[in-house]
Amino acid sequence: MPKLKTHKGAAKRFRLTATGKIKRGHSHARHILTKKTNKRKRLLDIDALVATADQKRVEAMLPYGRG
Repeated sequence: MPKLKTHKGAAKRFRLTATGKIKRGHSHARHILTKKTNKRKRLLDIDALVATADQKRVEAMLPYGRG
């Protein structure tokens, strides 16, 4: 059986938790920050979980997890 390839774009964007859930970052947190409030920037910095609708798709792109 051949080895599966990890989707490198997905590997840079998602991380697995210890329980197997997939974490993701928020968009809009990299530039043009001066017009955004401190509260908004602070909340954008917190990682979120991938939606259940997208979970299977992301898992397929990361066949070996991310260590």
